[in-house]
Amino acid sequence: MTSYQAAPATPIAQTEGKPETAEVERTYRKVFWRIVPFLMLCYVVAYLDRVNVGFAKLQMSQDLAFSETVFGLGAGVFFIGYFLFELPSNILMHKLGARIWIARIMITWGIMSALFVFVKTPMQFYVLRFLLGLAEAGFYPGVILYLTYWFPSHRRAKIIAVFMSAIPVSGIFGNPLSGLIMQSFHGDREFAGWQWMFVIEAVPAIAIGIATILYLDNGIARAKWLSEREKKLLSDEIAAQPQEQVKSHSLGAVFRDPRTWWMSLIYFAFVTGQYGLTFWMPTLVKSTGVTGAFNIGLLSAIPFLAAIVVMNLMGHSADKRRERRWHLIVPALFGAIGFTIAASFANNTVVSIVFLSLAAAGVLTCAPLFWSLPTAFMSGATAAAGIAIINSIGNLAGFASPYMIGYLKDLTHSTQSGMYVLAGMLVIGAVAVWLTPAKLVNR
Repeated sequence: MTSYQAAPATPIAQTEGKPETAEVERTYRKVFWRIVPFLMLCYVVAYLDRVNVGFAKLQMSQDLAFSETVFGLGAGVFFIGYFLFELPSNILMHKLGARIWIARIMITWGIMSALFVFVKTPMQFYVLRFLLGLAEAGFYPGVILYLTYWFPSHRRAKIIAVFMSAIPVSGIFGNPLSGLIMQSFHGDREFAGWQWMFVIEAVPAIAIGIATILYLDNGIARAKWLSEREKKLLSDEIAAQPQEQVKSHSLGAVFRDPRTWWMSLIYFAFVTGQYGLTFWMPTLVKSTGVTGAFNIGLLSAIPFLAAIVVMNLMGHSADKRRERRWHLIVPALFGAIGFTIAASFANNTVVSIVFLSLAAAGVLTCAPLFWSLPTAFMSGATAAAGIAIINSIGNLAGFASPYMIGYLKDLTHSTQSGMYVLAGMLVIGAVAVWLTPAKLVNR
């Protein structure tokens, strides 16, 4: 298997000496600005196409007579396709390189997203959501793997937190945009607003997918925008990581490692909260008495503004202190508190928005900081397989969470019970992190 992980560059003259701290930081800033904003843009588009079905629901369920359970199942079945193709997709990216594979993912999911304009029946809805999951499988763990090629473990929490700021950014801009499209284009050329939303928001995925082929490099050794000294500096930083990270590349060894399954449990708990929030945010805001798709979109953006601040502060703090566990436990518990109080005051718009903001800040902070745990003891092809397995299993919560909330909403005619379940899952995740040995992950 060909690996694109940071191959050593041509040795530089010994007279140039060991790089100073300022040179190291300058080089990492150069790498950051070259790849992280572009990857963030990719993920903003990816996440918007993944969860805009939550906004489409405001019109789609009524137009097509979909129940809450049908919608929840359709929203969640995305993750069945995602689960099935996640591992092979990540292994193929490690073998073929990020540039081509990420481009392939984006172009195919853009096409699938646009096809939602033709949905008429629940079965068509389920099939297209499943195919969208197949198309997008491997993107997120592929990017996490790609970042390990450039940044050593002690720098990743901050970098991944910045990258995953794309989730709240997609909510900040995507929610009002989705609401505006649905409200402004509804009935134009005999298409409903939700149909226009799917078509318009699919275009950036295809365009950026094409741009990826021209812009991304597969690793340090292939980056023409780096000098030979910068390449060696970066390669040496990767090579200097603790030797415990170098494990067997056997796929079977990854499956047999109990740490893989423990990490999967933690991630499942956090993802349950994440997708419960992002898929149902428009419905939760609407249930407080807010009317109009654009108004719902504006208010739905507020919790994501809170999240983007907190997740970056916590990512910076985790790297600075080289501490991982409590930087996950605290936001998970605050997220649980936010869900619980927001559910208890579901008819009060102000209180609900305040505590949905607390929930969003907590649950969305957990996602980027979580990945500093498994990447502390996985690398290379082991990381390619391990990250994909953990992400695949964890993202099954993306199936369970929307379906569970939809079912409970049909059963009880309220979102309260579903939000209490989300709070409970975050507590389970926090306890599991607390039980993880600090020496394993604090690097």
